[in-house]
Amino acid sequence: MKAKILVAVFIFTVFFSFAQKTTEKPKFNQQLATELGADKYGMKAYTIVMLTTGATKIDDKNKMGELMKGHLANIGKLADEGKIIVAGPFLEQNKQNFRGMFIFNTKSKEEAEQWVKTDPAVQAGVFSYEIFPWYGSAALPMYLEHHKEISKENP
Repeated sequence: MKAKILVAVFIFTVFFSFAQKTTEKPKFNQQLATELGADKYGMKAYTIVMLTTGATKIDDKNKMGELMKGHLANIGKLADEGKIIVAGPFLEQNKQNFRGMFIFNTKSKEEAEQWVKTDPAVQAGVFSYEIFPWYGSAALPMYLEHHKEISKENP
């Protein structure tokens, strides 16, 4: 009986301490918030660029392959420069002809447009684009550092 009570107390203690740890709010880090440009909600303005199907159709697979290599290299360059923080294609066709998206680390639509125009596939007219202001977590740029740790290959 005494052993059962001790086991019950132990289980209760473990459960209670686990429950406390999972509900604790992380400590606010003013330095990190400032470095990331966070407002009081931990958020900031970004610009989203939705890549759409462009007017140019290229049937030559080699030429299209080179454009896509240039497209991916440009994304990598912009990411290394801290300008682009999210990029990726859509996995399904959609009514809007969205092909992919970028989230740029700027609130300036003009600056985002300058950056998207450095893309060879945009320059060739394979992709067009639409630009939207967006408000999201200021910590979003931090995921890129961890993405490099989990990707075995770079497309």
